[in-house]
Amino acid sequence: MVDTVETSTDAENLSLETVYDIPVQITVVLGRTNMQVSQLLKLGRGAVIELDKKVGEAIDIFVNNRLVARGEVVVVEDRIGITMTEIIKSEKH
Repeated sequence: MVDTVETSTDAENLSLETVYDIPVQITVVLGRTNMQVSQLLKLGRGAVIELDKKVGEAIDIFVNNRLVARGEVVVVEDRIGITMTEIIKSEKH
C-alpha cells in the first residue's frame, strides 16, 4: 500500500481548479454620461456622445459588477483591447 502525501501547493491547485470553469461577466467602462430620452431619440448614425472621462484617463474594469481594476485602451492589429494598469484591492467585510 502506498500513501500519497498532498502538499499545500497541490491542495491550492486543486481548490483553484474548481473555479476555472465558472463564467464571469467582464465590463469595461470607457465613461458615463446622462441625457434625456428626447436627446437619446435624436441620436443617429455617426452621433458623438461626450463622456465624463478624458483621453488617456484610466478606464474602469468590472467583474460581475464589482470594480476590480483600472486600465488603458490599446489597439492590437485591428482590434481594441485593454491593458490592466492597476488592480483594485477589495475591502474585507
